[in-house]
Order: sequence, then C-alpha cells, then structure tokens
Amino acid sequence: MTGLYVQNLSYAYGAKQALRDVSFAIEPGQFCALLGPNGAGKSTLFSLLTRLFTTAQGRIEVAGHDMARSPRAALARMGVVFQQPTLDLDLTVQRNLSYFAALHGLSGKAAEARIAAALDRLNMAERAGERARDLNGGHRRRLEIARCLIHDPAVLLLDEPTVGLDAAARRAITDHVHDLSRDDGLTVLWATHLTDEISETDQVVILHQGEVLKDAPCHEITRGAGLQDVFLSLTGAPA
Repeated sequence: MTGLYVQNLSYAYGAKQALRDVSFAIEPGQFCALLGPNGAGKSTLFSLLTRLFTTAQGRIEVAGHDMARSPRAALARMGVVFQQPTLDLDLTVQRNLSYFAALHGLSGKAAEARIAAALDRLNMAERAGERARDLNGGHRRRLEIARCLIHDPAVLLLDEPTVGLDAAARRAITDHVHDLSRDDGLTVLWATHLTDEISETDQVVILHQGEVLKDAPCHEITRGAGLQDVFLSLTGAPA
C-alpha cells in the first residue's frame, strides 16, 4: 500500500493556474521533501491534501483511502504541522495534547499513554508541565509534531516547519522527523525551500510554477552535484 498517492492534480485560482497535473507517490517509511521556491504551489498542494481546498481535477489517496470518496477516513490517517503555529500558548504542553486527544475521541488512560509516547518520541517529556508560551521556537515545533502523532497517523504532512528557527533547532526538528519515517514507518511529506534539510536518501519532488520538474531520490537528481545548485538551475530561484 502506498502511503501517499497524488495523481494528475490541478487547481486554479480563477484564471491563475496554481497546480498543473501534479503526480507523485510516497511509500510507507519514506521521507519525501517537497522542494520549491516561494510561489511554487506548495501551500496550495497542502491545502488540497488536507481538504481545506477541493478539486475535481485529480486524485489523492492517503494510506489506501481515497480523499474524494472517503475524506473522513483519509484525514484520520494524517497528521499535519502547518506553517503557522496552532498551539494554545496559555495551556501547558500536557493540556495542549490532552485537548487534541479529546478531539480524536481519546481520553483517560488511552490518551495518557498516547501523549506520553508522543512526548517521549520528541524528547519533550520533561516539559509536559510548561506552558507553550514559555517554550522556545524549536520546542514549540516539537510539541506540534508530538500532537500530530497522538491519533496514530500513517502519513505526516509538514509545511515548512522550520521557518523562523535557528540552525540548531532546524537540524534537531529535521533529524526527529527523519527518525519517525525510518524507525516508525511513517510516510512523510516535508515542504521546504531549504536544500540543507534534505538527505541523500530522501525522495525529492521539485515543484516549480505548479508543475513537478523532478521526482526521484536525492542522489539520482544530484548525481554528485550539490542539490542547491541543481535546484537553482532548474527553477532559476534566487540563491
């Protein structure tokens, strides 16, 4: 079963075509970087994948569930970290996670076990009693990732999750999510415009002006060259 399958997806804002016939597939346990400059269509694609937008042009399948035919089942198998933070800053780490668990029908010992496991996975257990407001940017992002693991998703979508973080925090978040794909078998789609967040073994989908230019393992795209140089050459994006 493919973790995430996108076929012939198109979307337009009036006369402006944002996505054109976008297709790619990500297997379970694979980290896929959706690499594109600003304005490439990454956010539009994420809006379609999370059903904030809908389109009749194309198909989306999440862990075997067709998004158009079974949207509830598809969304239930997905965990999402949006570019803009969505935490309640006045609640503690534990309360943020408890609230999210309740939204998914989890309570009592079942919720406590899921929360403890998610916090442990992201090295956040010792911060359970801290308010989200008091966390630094990197730990807030870890909390958002921990939150999206509570309902046991098969697919993780992360829309430029390291925006605004320093280099050390970016590296820590990137490493954590790579570990989740490798160790827990999660399918990961990581949207970014930063090539240093991508490993040689990652799948890379290069999106530019709404079209897929490349879809292959990073090492096959670069063939010994630097990914940033290849990316700039393909897209003409500013360095």
